[in-house]
Amino acid sequence: MIRFLVRRVLFGILVLWLISVAVFVLFFVAPHDPARAIAGRQATAETVALVEHRLGLDQPVLTQYWHFLVRLAHGDLGYSYYNSEPVRSLIVARLPVTLSLTLGGAILWLLLGVGIGIASARHPRSLLDRSATVFVLGGLSMPTFLVGLLLLYFLFFRLHLLGVDAFPGGGYVPFTQSPAQWAQHLILPWLTLALVSAATYSRLTRGSLLEVFGEDYVRTARAKGITEQRVVYRHALRSALTPVVTQLGIDVGALLGGAIITENVFGLPGLGQLAVQSVVTQDLPVIVGIVLVAAFFVVAANIVVDFLYAVLDPRVRRR
Repeated sequence: MIRFLVRRVLFGILVLWLISVAVFVLFFVAPHDPARAIAGRQATAETVALVEHRLGLDQPVLTQYWHFLVRLAHGDLGYSYYNSEPVRSLIVARLPVTLSLTLGGAILWLLLGVGIGIASARHPRSLLDRSATVFVLGGLSMPTFLVGLLLLYFLFFRLHLLGVDAFPGGGYVPFTQSPAQWAQHLILPWLTLALVSAATYSRLTRGSLLEVFGEDYVRTARAKGITEQRVVYRHALRSALTPVVTQLGIDVGALLGGAIITENVFGLPGLGQLAVQSVVTQDLPVIVGIVLVAAFFVVAANIVVDFLYAVLDPRVRRR
C-alpha cells in the first residue's frame, strides 16, 4: 500500500512540475508584454523598462523560471496588479467559500445520486427506474446557471413575497461566525450543484451495479441465502463504486479550483468569482495563482481517488 501511494504522489509531483512549466511559458514567455500591462498603455518606454527590471523580466528565461519555482516553493504567488495585495492572501481569503460549496455539494449529490442509482439497479425497468431515467435526463439537460436561477426564483423570490425567508438569495457567512447561517446561505448553491451532478452519479451507480449483479460471487451469495440488502450493500456496492469514485475525484478537483457559474449566480466570494474578476481586469498574477491552485487540487483529488481504489479493490495495490 505504501509503495503504491508513494508512486502516485511522485507521479503527482511530476504532473505539477509540468503544469508549472506550461503556465510559465504561457503567461511569461508567450508573445505578450506583462510589463506594459502593469505600466498602462500611456506609460513611457523608461517606465516599462523599470517595471520589467522590478519583475525580473529582463533576465534570461531559465533564470526567470528558477526564480518562479523558488517563489512557488515558498508559497509566494506574487502581487496582484489590480490592488497590489499578495495573491496568496487573496486566494486564502476566498478558499473557505469554495471549499464549503464544493464539499457540501459533493455530499449532497453523492447521497442523492448513489441512492437513486441503487434503487434503480434493484428494480430495473420498474416505474421507479423509469422515473429515475427522467430525473437523469432532466439533470443532464439543465445547465447549472438555469438550475440556480430557478431555485432563486421559486425558493427565494416567491417565498420572500409570501413572507418566508428560509433561503437567502446570496452572500456568504463564515462557519466560525455562525454555523447555522453558514449552512442556510449555502443551501441553494448546494442544491444547484447536487441536482446537476446527481444525475451522472445515479447513472454510473445503476450501470455499475447491474454489471456487478451478474458476477459469479454475487450469484453465489444469493444462492447461500444471504439477504438481498446484504448482497447489495456488503458485496456488490463496494465493487460498483469504482467508476463513482473516479467521477467524484474529477468533479471535486475541478470545483475546488473555482465553481465559477454557481459562485457568480449566488454572489459567493469564492475562487470562481475571483477568477472571473481577474480575467476581466487582466490581473495576470492572480490568474496564474488560481490556475496553479486548481491544478494542485485536481492532482490531489486524483491521488485520493487512487488511494480509494486500493481500499475498494486490493488488486490495485499490486500494480
